This record gives sequence, structure tokens and C-alpha cells, in this order.
Amino acid sequence: MNSVDVHKQFLIEWSVAARPIAGQTVSGDLHLVKPLEHGVLLAAVDGVGHGDEATFAAHSAVGILEKYSHESVVSLVERCHGALIKTRGVVMTVALLHALENTITWLGVGNVEGRLLRADPTAGHRAESVLLRGGLVGLQLPALHASVIPVAPGDLLILATDGVYPGFDAGINLNSTTRQIADRILNLRFKGTDDALVLVARYLGMAHE
Repeated sequence: MNSVDVHKQFLIEWSVAARPIAGQTVSGDLHLVKPLEHGVLLAAVDGVGHGDEATFAAHSAVGILEKYSHESVVSLVERCHGALIKTRGVVMTVALLHALENTITWLGVGNVEGRLLRADPTAGHRAESVLLRGGLVGLQLPALHASVIPVAPGDLLILATDGVYPGFDAGINLNSTTRQIADRILNLRFKGTDDALVLVARYLGMAHE
């Protein structure tokens, strides 16, 4: 099963593509896109393993992120850790796009990959990756340090769980829609041995207002 959805919210255009491991009807890989007053909170969450227990852990984490979305990304991950102690736990990457500052603040625990692809061909760093720290939210939390980097309209953020092969950002056409990009990554890079999710967001900034 391949589910793809596209929405336009304040500041971004985004799409998600997700697929459970064969033989399962539910996925332990979930996402959050939460518009805020001056930004957007995005996250990809991977419940350990697959099936109902993984889905429960992931849903619990997404619920915490939704409820406390006004807090810092470090605080959010810490809250998730406290709430997931009696679950299988999750790995996750959380990113906050801030419109007034044109920045992205992000951090990852575990192996949910994050990429930021620059739309400007003259940018010094055309691609940046989230710093992933080893650990498991709900079981073993590492020291948390969020990174802050600049973001410009047209830049593309991609979050992908470990059901997607590495190198998923290779050959991406930045002129494609977020739906096309999410679809392409999942269709070409799905491992088939685990649940998989790809969240793609294009930063629009405030120029459209």
C-alpha cells in the first residue's frame, strides 16, 4: 500500500508517502506537520519494530509533539522520552521551520534521516543533513543538541525512516512537486524489510502573502 497526501499550509507545501512492511495493515512510521503562529513543526517518527506495538509507540510520540508543539525541539523530544518509557520506544527527527528568522532548527535521535536541499544553485552547501545521535526515545536518550541553519524559499526538506534506502536524495528534480518527489523516493528506495515513510516539504516563506 502506498498512501500519498499533499497539503498547502502557511509557509510550506508538503507531501507524505508511507508503506507498511509486507503482511502488515498498519505502519509504525508516522509523521506530523503542525502549522504554528510563525512557523511549522515537522517530524517523522519510527516506532521500534512493526505492527500494533510499534504503531502505538509512534502514535503516542506524535500526540506529545502535537500537544506541546509550542515548545523547543529539545523539550519535545524529552517529553516524548518520558511518555514512552513503557512502550517499545521510537526513533525520530523533529524540525521547526521559523518564518521570521528563515531558519530550520532540527535534531534526530536514531536513524530517521533528514536532508535539506538548497534551491539556490550558487549556495555554498547545496545539501545539509541533520545530525543524528544514537539512542532510543523511551529507552536511552542521548544528550540533545539542536542545530540551527538558514533556509530560503524553494529549499526542500526531506525526512525518511530507515525503511528507505540511503541515498534517497540522489537525482531529485527540485522543480518537481512534493507529491512527485515523495512518490519517487518511496517507489525507488523502499527496502521492503520494514515500514517506510518519506515526508517532503518545500519552504515557501512569507512572500506569497
